[in-house]
Amino acid sequence: MGSAESPQEHFSEALIRQFDVAGPRYTSYPTADRFVDTFGSDDQARALRMRSPGLGLPRSPLSVYVHVPFCASLCYYCACNKIVTRHHEQARVYLNYLSKELELSSQFLAGRPNVSQLHLGGGTPTFFNDRELTALLQLLGRHFNMVAGGERAIEIDPRTVDASRLDALAGMGFNRLSLGVQDFDPKVQQAVHRIQPQEKVFELVRAARDKGFESLNVDLIYGLPRQTPASVQRTLSEVIRLRPDRIALYAYAHLPERFKPQRRIDSQQLPDAASKVKMLSLAMRLFLDAGYVYIGMDHFALPNDALAVAKRQGRLHRNFQGYSTQPDCDLIGLGVSAIGRLGSSYSQNAKELAQYYVMLDQGRLPVVRGLRLMRDDMIRRSVIMALMCQGDLAFESIEEAYLIDFDRYFSKELEQMSAFADQGLVRFGGRGIQVTERGWFFVRAVAMAFDSYLQKSTLRAQFSKIL
Repeated sequence: MGSAESPQEHFSEALIRQFDVAGPRYTSYPTADRFVDTFGSDDQARALRMRSPGLGLPRSPLSVYVHVPFCASLCYYCACNKIVTRHHEQARVYLNYLSKELELSSQFLAGRPNVSQLHLGGGTPTFFNDRELTALLQLLGRHFNMVAGGERAIEIDPRTVDASRLDALAGMGFNRLSLGVQDFDPKVQQAVHRIQPQEKVFELVRAARDKGFESLNVDLIYGLPRQTPASVQRTLSEVIRLRPDRIALYAYAHLPERFKPQRRIDSQQLPDAASKVKMLSLAMRLFLDAGYVYIGMDHFALPNDALAVAKRQGRLHRNFQGYSTQPDCDLIGLGVSAIGRLGSSYSQNAKELAQYYVMLDQGRLPVVRGLRLMRDDMIRRSVIMALMCQGDLAFESIEEAYLIDFDRYFSKELEQMSAFADQGLVRFGGRGIQVTERGWFFVRAVAMAFDSYLQKSTLRAQFSKIL
């Protein structure tokens, strides 16, 4: 992607209206809404067994995600699986059940598999105190071989972490931090019930630099109530002063019918699609001018960050945490609602804490839904991930991997690509498709053309708007 010279000037109102529609974020394909409840504990056990070295299959290091659902306060925009509570004793109970899940999972894994990536998300992982986080890492170390030099990432709430806590996290081996900032504007913070002084964030970032964390990510959201392009520009300018290694810039997904906390947001205060396009355009221009590399869709990184390096080397992938440096890496999800991927299958744990506990008490893996991918799913996953991660789809690579004639297999989809090319969103060249600078604003729509499950229009209502 080249420079972003005010691309919003080239957007017609008709184009904005055309793409002011709902669609997946494609952290997976098929998307999680296609998971079925006929996939359960026994299926997950078989998927874990398939990683046995005795089967003679090459096994790259694992990625492990641990979901910590607890939060001390409620943010109105949040669509994560969380439990708002001030009863800290729940953390100790939950840690005990994570231990049970690890014990059960290890029965189906041969030895101690290598883990090169660990991510703690939530909720608020730092709801666990230092003693509990240390215990969790010790549990993981008993069941997995944590590869030296691997990524250890944790999401933190700047309102609840100070310099001494960062020192403890560094001592535990965490080398990557993700700070939830969202917006610095006090009016926006009030509208989403997340009061977070800018000075606090700056102090925390300085402390993280002093502690030597390898990578620092800042999460931002555009499309929140009371945001304007001007107010967002002020936040973006301050974030650039912070100079985080990575920036995740998410479009707010307003789905109050699905996420109860969002019902507290006044929908009349939400910016329209045209304003959101301006906000995204501003972000792209400001971040690129400041030296950031546009990774794709919702991520930016400094040129020497591992994410930017992975993109240059063609190793970028997209998983349930967003963009990742490990392509096609098996992912084990631990904890309530956690999603994982093993080979050609996806799985998700019980979303309700009570069910998660009951299944573990019964000696069962707490998986309640998932999906075994068919050949067509895997072909389309490769196509969609190439578009989402590289913005460059080479027909020959798909043909060689799956022994298909791309033009024949995707004849209908290529007709839609031709229409997108006429609109300047993609271009054809060298028997392939490249996403243009303008097209990156609508890359989800480009990917959606290859999504066979979206042929039924009724499915789209459950997704967020792509703008």
